[in-house]
Amino acid sequence: MDSLGKYIKGDRYLWAFIGLLAVFSFLPIYSASTNLVVVHGSSTVFHYLFKHALFLAVGFIILFFTQFIDYKYFGGLAVLAMPLVFVLLVATLIQGQTEEGASAARWLRVPIINVLFQTSTAATMVLLIYCARYLAKNKDKPISFMESFWPLLVPVFITIALIFPANGSTAVILFILVLILLFLGNYPFRYLLLMLLIGVFAAGVFIFVALKLRDKIPSNRVHTWKGRVERFMDKNAEESYQVKRAKTAIVLGGQFGRGPGKSALKASLPQSSSDFIYAIIVEEYGAVGGIILLFIYVMIFLRVLIIATKVDRYFGSLLVLAMGLPIVSQALINMGVAVNLLPVTGQTLPLISAGGTSIWISCFGLGVILSVSRTIQKDDPFMLETENIKENEEKIA
Repeated sequence: MDSLGKYIKGDRYLWAFIGLLAVFSFLPIYSASTNLVVVHGSSTVFHYLFKHALFLAVGFIILFFTQFIDYKYFGGLAVLAMPLVFVLLVATLIQGQTEEGASAARWLRVPIINVLFQTSTAATMVLLIYCARYLAKNKDKPISFMESFWPLLVPVFITIALIFPANGSTAVILFILVLILLFLGNYPFRYLLLMLLIGVFAAGVFIFVALKLRDKIPSNRVHTWKGRVERFMDKNAEESYQVKRAKTAIVLGGQFGRGPGKSALKASLPQSSSDFIYAIIVEEYGAVGGIILLFIYVMIFLRVLIIATKVDRYFGSLLVLAMGLPIVSQALINMGVAVNLLPVTGQTLPLISAGGTSIWISCFGLGVILSVSRTIQKDDPFMLETENIKENEEKIA
């Protein structure tokens, strides 16, 4: 354990929760991948299980090396990455085709390794780090709306505008996360209200135009959003096939579940390995298993809050919140959709759902948090004293 401690830095509790999620993920992936085998009619469950293991391995490599990077560099890297994010989002949006049965305006296919990469997920992390950097640099200055317009608001609205047409739920969630981060970073409240009004107005105009000119706006999914929201709001409307199957899976799970691998809906529930994997988990492990999983994500959120309050630099605190909030909110939204508390959004369950982008970006965000927590340990006199005691014991031995 001592030799392992040389390589695993930062918050040990957070490391434990990450490990628990990663190890557990193989069980629901093994069951839920049955749907992929049925839909594509090729490969086997073990193929998808191996693919998931490979994605996790790459994710943990990202996590491992990110924890050693001094967190002060992430702000500058986000500034450099923003133009690249714009280019990738534009390239993703204008594809106008489908990939594996879904709109390709959400993904770019990475050449050579032939893996689909969801650019909006990466854009979320980059934009939030960028906002954290701006807030930290201006924490001792009175911020005016016009002074913050070009360096802060323009990148925010451009990023969200490029995501919104093809992935409205992600754009809305990102906009809310930005507003929360700005609020926590003491951005003037009256400007936040103005941002909200601008965002709502712009979204309303786009939706109105898209509904009128459906075929002339490429990669827009407004009619899909409209149908989902209407079905969710109208209790008398017929539920979508996905929602019906997810609710059936949860009912079948009962209190303690049907047991690992014994899901009756794993082959017929669409997106059971990604967007609706929580329904399969509840079916196989029951309400108890679902609550335990929820508890782990809540504990991750608590560790994020603890680290954010302990770090002595303002940028470090905002950076931890910028990385922790999207991971935890994504988990809660995924669970909320599965149990029909929220309309269908297409959000995956971090570190558990199949998909390379979600795993890699989640591991990067957690690695950033661990990088910040590593500096707390260095600055903590108790931790330093403990390390000195261990070093003296090793010398005596």
